[in-house]
Amino acid sequence: MRIHIIKMPDLGEGIAEVELVAWRVRPGEGVAEDQVLAEVMTDKATVEIPSPVAGTVLALGGEVGQVLAVGAELIRIEVEGAGAASEPPASVATVPQNTAPATDPAMAPEPAAPLSAALPARPSAGRPIASPAVRRRAWEHSIDLQQVAASGAGGRIMQADLEAHIAAHGPGSRPAGAGSAPRDDEERVPVVGLRRRIAQKMQDSKRRIPHFTYVEEVDVTELEALRASLNAKWGAQRGHLTLLPLLLRAVVLAVREFPQINARFDDEAGVVTRHGAVHLGIATQTEAGLMVPVLRHAEARDLWSSAAEVVRLAAAARAGKATRDELTGATLTLTSLGALGGMVSTPVINPPEVAIVGINRIVERPVLRGGAVVARQMMNLSSSFDHRVVDGVDAAGFVQAVRRYLESPAMLFVA
Repeated sequence: MRIHIIKMPDLGEGIAEVELVAWRVRPGEGVAEDQVLAEVMTDKATVEIPSPVAGTVLALGGEVGQVLAVGAELIRIEVEGAGAASEPPASVATVPQNTAPATDPAMAPEPAAPLSAALPARPSAGRPIASPAVRRRAWEHSIDLQQVAASGAGGRIMQADLEAHIAAHGPGSRPAGAGSAPRDDEERVPVVGLRRRIAQKMQDSKRRIPHFTYVEEVDVTELEALRASLNAKWGAQRGHLTLLPLLLRAVVLAVREFPQINARFDDEAGVVTRHGAVHLGIATQTEAGLMVPVLRHAEARDLWSSAAEVVRLAAAARAGKATRDELTGATLTLTSLGALGGMVSTPVINPPEVAIVGINRIVERPVLRGGAVVARQMMNLSSSFDHRVVDGVDAAGFVQAVRRYLESPAMLFVA
């Protein structure tokens, strides 16, 4: 027998270090050649590291969340044959999964940890690992998550795991009249991988950018009537339109009047680049966290093309299949919480962009029109701007331009 030491390979593109986000093997397990050993995250993607040999895992070279330099020891595997410890070739094939957010901050190196002992894929005791959405659905169906088989990295219970359990076993049950029992359990959730990068990104944005948030209400009664008419006439052939494609069109037209909004600011070089192309980042919630796929050249798309591309990008992001090009290069971002959008929000800018437009939910409420009280569908736009390079008057003017297009929707097609 001999020990084969696998070091963190050079992934190219000048990458000097990666974050270890998941182990796919444990000490004592047998591995086959080309079997995936670990998942690591670079600045732009999650990458799978395969094994160049077959053998038995002896020790792991770090814990989830640790930053490893290229060339650092990743794993030790015992293989058949005599001889001293060996190392893999300089390059090891990798398979990008592209699940990182659109732009990521640089990560500070962390001290190396000693080779770890066993890191179980799922804790044998304690609270199961699952997202709040999965926990809520499990509670609604009276499902004990301890009984659900997990397929996610690190023993995380995915939505598909819960649905499969419900399909196989049906919902659980609570005793009639049972109240809530006192609880003293705790859950420690490591902030690693995409969640860590989101946290760093948001912290960096708020620390470096003086946010100026401007909120304006918009009467979308006529817009919603137009959308209903378009869907009635063209929905079957061209697809169903939500509010978003109409809002995208209004934003595209508004940035023609205010090009300083459709820009990126390199604050280290002191240069603002205004873009003719409108590449709109669409904030998308996934099980792993918030991602921002990019609708490219929104200025050249019609409503249905925009709608179809937004659906495709969101599906790719949620499935972890969005490419690097689809997650980078936005010049302006739109964010919405959908039906949970509230009345007002304070969205955080996605640097190096200089603005973000937030969509709040539509509410029918009484409004004065011509001295009469009428029911209208109202919606707020909550938008934030980088006050270093966008003046308040320009921010307000941009939002008012978007409002004009939305309240007079015929202008969306003649401008």
